[in-house]
Amino acid sequence: MAPDSAAPSAASLRLAHGGKTVYGARIGILILETQYPRIPGDPVNAMTWPFPVLYKVVDNASPARVVEQRAAGLLEPFVAAAKELIAMGADGIVGNCGFLVLFQDELAKRLGVPVAMSSLLQVPLVARLLPPGKRVGILTVNKTELSAEHLRAAGIAADTPVSSTENGREFNRTMYKGGGAPTVDVELNEADVLDAGISLVRDHPDVGAIVVECTRMVPYSRALAEATGLPVFDIYNFVTWFHAGLAPRDFGHPGSAARPFRER
Repeated sequence: MAPDSAAPSAASLRLAHGGKTVYGARIGILILETQYPRIPGDPVNAMTWPFPVLYKVVDNASPARVVEQRAAGLLEPFVAAAKELIAMGADGIVGNCGFLVLFQDELAKRLGVPVAMSSLLQVPLVARLLPPGKRVGILTVNKTELSAEHLRAAGIAADTPVSSTENGREFNRTMYKGGGAPTVDVELNEADVLDAGISLVRDHPDVGAIVVECTRMVPYSRALAEATGLPVFDIYNFVTWFHAGLAPRDFGHPGSAARPFRER
């Protein structure tokens, strides 16, 4: 008897499907034009991630312009850069500055893939995790510029406690001029972050968890948690969770081998 031509062959279950330029990197990260060192833990250091990522620098997106000028005139460059990452192979788009929360809704509307532009988007969720009488505190690079508009864009209550590294010795000093200093003192950076975090908890005893806005603070999150005794949530937590939804773990249960192979 001739084989049923409609029946799938073993080979047909192992077809790879194209449409991308790069495979296996689900996250595309939009990055600012900077020159300061990006140590492990910083999302712009590729060694930070336990999975491959794609990067795209957004033209003219300096830290000063994004933070101090609310990214004025940069929406279209961010859209264009994100579309390049998606065309390359990204299944989700991430920002590398918490102040980019202002672009969250517009990018989510225009890109056609999930978007996570700011660590601040975690604040409402973290607030739901805390016991009665406790609330989230925010640690930012610039309290002066973290406006009510930024908080609204992330769904954050206007009275949320905020502390910043503006009065520190090193963290902010090395960040802005000319895209940032080519050399920074990592120990002083950490001290500035810890000082700001400890002040946040001292001034607001009802803070039960900290959300770190600035992506450069991630290398110091562990030390911050130890110094304050509180859980700390940052862009690393957020993006690893985000990635887990884009690429759920395959536990290899019976029947998984019978599924059609589809590389993404």
